[in-house]
Amino acid sequence: MDFKEITYELDGHTAIITFNRPERMNALTKVLEGELYDAMRAADLDETVRAIILTGNGRAFCAGMDMDELEVLPPDDIGAREWMRPYDMNRRADYQARYSYFPGLSKPVISAINGAAAGLGLIFALYSDFRIASSNAAFVTAFVMRGLVAEHGIAWILPRVVGHANAMDMLLTSRKVKADEAREMNLVHRVVEPKVLMDEARALATLLSQNVSPRSVRVMKRQIWEAPYQTLGAAITQANEEMFLSIQSEDFTEGVAHFQEKRPPQFTGR
Repeated sequence: MDFKEITYELDGHTAIITFNRPERMNALTKVLEGELYDAMRAADLDETVRAIILTGNGRAFCAGMDMDELEVLPPDDIGAREWMRPYDMNRRADYQARYSYFPGLSKPVISAINGAAAGLGLIFALYSDFRIASSNAAFVTAFVMRGLVAEHGIAWILPRVVGHANAMDMLLTSRKVKADEAREMNLVHRVVEPKVLMDEARALATLLSQNVSPRSVRVMKRQIWEAPYQTLGAAITQANEEMFLSIQSEDFTEGVAHFQEKRPPQFTGR
């Protein structure tokens, strides 16, 4: 695939997608936004890919919307036809919006946050399944400093990740949250030194790709992201239905066999 503002790399069963505008701290443009969607969709459809890593080139993860584009952004851009995606009946509508589509992907998304994650950069990280941060990473919502609002579902997801008080603090003050504090409030799962950030992300992707059932990961991801909309009874009913299907799967057969035979698993994802 030929991209201008991201890079796309396959490393075994892992797709690595990198924001690639380091001279602008990987600030989002319409080109980058479209390429990111295309790359994520390609990775999700690629049967050889079992995990996706998202990171940034240079000193930032993603510094939010490029100010040059924000300055001339038309008020109706958020609903422009170019951002409307084909509707998938098999996925929740909640996870098919312009920026909330990561949870609707079947593969786990790991954000390796190498520097500043601001505005939309923070939103991309929040919609990821794992967040590993470099010790020099920093997080800021930025919206209130631009006269904007809690955009693209961040008012829904941020309190679920960091709690109500921390979400109010981040959104209403727009103060910078550094990596160690981000770990304390569960905004990120792990903080590591910059030189080992990608090693850690690749190791997690390898674990998800080789040690566990891709089918189980796929189903569990959907269960977890759908749970906020369910009652306990509905979640249990869904789990029972999925259990019935999983016991008939190739991965279940292999899961029992490799344990009994004391050998590494050879899951197919089916």
